[in-house]
Amino acid sequence: MITFVKDQAARLSPGRKKLLVTALRVFLRYLLHQGKIEIELADCVLPVASWSFSEVPKSLPPGTVQRVLAGHDRSTPVGRRNYAILLLLARLGLRAGEVVGLNLEDLDWDHGLIRLRRKGSRWTQLPLPSDVGAAIAAYLQSDRPSCSSRRVFLRHKAPIRGFAHTICVSSIVRRTLLAAGIDSGRTGAHVLRHTLAVDLLRNGASLGQIGDVLGHRSPNTTALYAKVDVAALRAVALPWPGGAR
Repeated sequence: MITFVKDQAARLSPGRKKLLVTALRVFLRYLLHQGKIEIELADCVLPVASWSFSEVPKSLPPGTVQRVLAGHDRSTPVGRRNYAILLLLARLGLRAGEVVGLNLEDLDWDHGLIRLRRKGSRWTQLPLPSDVGAAIAAYLQSDRPSCSSRRVFLRHKAPIRGFAHTICVSSIVRRTLLAAGIDSGRTGAHVLRHTLAVDLLRNGASLGQIGDVLGHRSPNTTALYAKVDVAALRAVALPWPGGAR
């Protein structure tokens, strides 16, 4: 079991590692309950160590997102829908769940605002960039299927309704990056969120400003991006004992 967990965990994120261990313990308890095994093995599955801020945010190289958006196929209704979704992720750093849960009444066209339901059922508002608003408006006017659902983004195959899960949004990002020939270790929706934060930091935005855009409740969450601010890190770095080698 230890070998199995080590082999699998090497390819997973910290959250997925914890889920793997939990699922394995549940499976072993099920086997014991069904009489398939006679020894309680669940307690033998040790937890996977995970420390806060232990990883560097996974982002795409500078200019990659702009190139992907410029080359995105917008010749079909689905392509135009996906383009609007990609813009929301790339320009506003929305989470996949925030895209899925976006309703028509959350778009304030008169004032150029978008209302978002963040984690913890918190509501915030952000300015709606003109290019993002134009893409969403074009989709709503010409490509959105007729449906009683109030969700902004709908499936284009029966049953016509809003996306059922955040995986749908991550799959759009994954397919888009693959079609563009982007080789990235992370291809889900969150990689665009991380890339936006890193780009904002490189362009002089403060961690507080980045946290406001991303909807972070705690400054500690945004502090993770300080790891990629190499210029600032050089300024506070201490000399290596004995000199550089």
